[in-house]
Amino acid sequence: MSKPSIPKGTRDFGPEEVIKRNYIFDTIRSVFTKYAYQPIETPTMENLSTLTGKYGEEGDKLLFKVLNNGDFLSKANAEALAEKNSTKLVSSISKRGLRYDLTVPFARFVVMHQNDISFPFKRYQIQRVWRADRPQKGRYQEFYQCDVDVVGSNSLMYEAELTQIYDEVFAALKIPVEIKLNNRKILAGIAEVAGISDQFVDMTVAIDKLDKVGMDGVKNELSKREIPAESIAKIEEILQTTALGDLKTKLSASEIGIKGVEELEQVFDYLSSSDLSNTVQFDVTLARGLNYYTGCIFEVKAKNVQMGSIGGGGRYDDLTGIFGLKNVSGVGVSFGAERIYDVMEELQLFPATAADSLKLLFIAFDAEAHAYAFRCLGKVRQAGITADLYPEPAKLKKQMKYANDRRAPYVVLIGGNEMESGLLTFKNMESGEQTSVDLESIIAQLT
Repeated sequence: MSKPSIPKGTRDFGPEEVIKRNYIFDTIRSVFTKYAYQPIETPTMENLSTLTGKYGEEGDKLLFKVLNNGDFLSKANAEALAEKNSTKLVSSISKRGLRYDLTVPFARFVVMHQNDISFPFKRYQIQRVWRADRPQKGRYQEFYQCDVDVVGSNSLMYEAELTQIYDEVFAALKIPVEIKLNNRKILAGIAEVAGISDQFVDMTVAIDKLDKVGMDGVKNELSKREIPAESIAKIEEILQTTALGDLKTKLSASEIGIKGVEELEQVFDYLSSSDLSNTVQFDVTLARGLNYYTGCIFEVKAKNVQMGSIGGGGRYDDLTGIFGLKNVSGVGVSFGAERIYDVMEELQLFPATAADSLKLLFIAFDAEAHAYAFRCLGKVRQAGITADLYPEPAKLKKQMKYANDRRAPYVVLIGGNEMESGLLTFKNMESGEQTSVDLESIIAQLT
């Protein structure tokens, strides 16, 4: 018999981990709702026609496909099967796939439910997504995304609002971060002044790798994609720019580039009155590889820790157009919950209470005391206290070990004396202090 295992890039989560993860989700959700975003959920599976062609050349390769039900080979493309051409074969044996992100399913949702929602529509979504990526530190094949988007408005107020949401969530989680902003129109302007507008996607895919491969690596990538040397030199020069004002001069020959600069200036103008806890800055090298972004783009990096981005997003002007609903602009950002968890573990940012679920454990010395303790347990739970009773009057050492294993901060011990007097032995597990008090006093102390 083979040993039990799980697919690579996935993980089991024990109680302590789930409690910590819920702490992250609850913190994020509380900020989303404060900013008047509403929850929705979409299916785990989407039609492949919904997903393909939305994530760029790299993203499409990472889609998990789901085989058709029944005898999927009976309708398979015989020619592709004979050639062992998996790319050509997929469309005949698989009509569905696991969602790659929450943004494309959201666009599909908006189009299908356009008559039932009010625009601008502000939604948040906290669900799992799947990517057939190579697992490594901070990168998994199954992970949660926490997305917040608004569709139906071109207002740059929302870019500023999403920056505030990032700032507030990470301040609440006590993770110091750097929030970077750029604009795809600026990148389009760079391509235009470099004379390679027709190779815009090639350029952004290369720039998006800057953090991993450095400027020399980006130049090599651009060269491999047959971008001329003089264009590469121009791109490198512009990527050195750190101030928005300087970029206006360098992109003066590009109308779309100037528009991108002006949009970012307006976002920073909105933010000028905000009391932000974290660094927010313009970064011309921020590219975000997803093809559907058309305006402002965001990326969040944690300070003091080696980790990729823990959040990102952007403005998309025509995503719903792919599904038949034209002229509906949207903007949204995502929180990388798995990486946020790893960062908080590394920096020891989880509050001690985040891992404590059990507050009080009852221990009984015999069968009669066990029945008495069960009645006490009911009253304690009615008062809203997380409590439990060891399931049998086993040896005291065994029951106390269980209390330690569960990290119960308090224990109540009940035997004949306690039942007779009504005064229960109440033990503080951290200090070791024991007192004899009635059940009402215990409830009052723990609520």
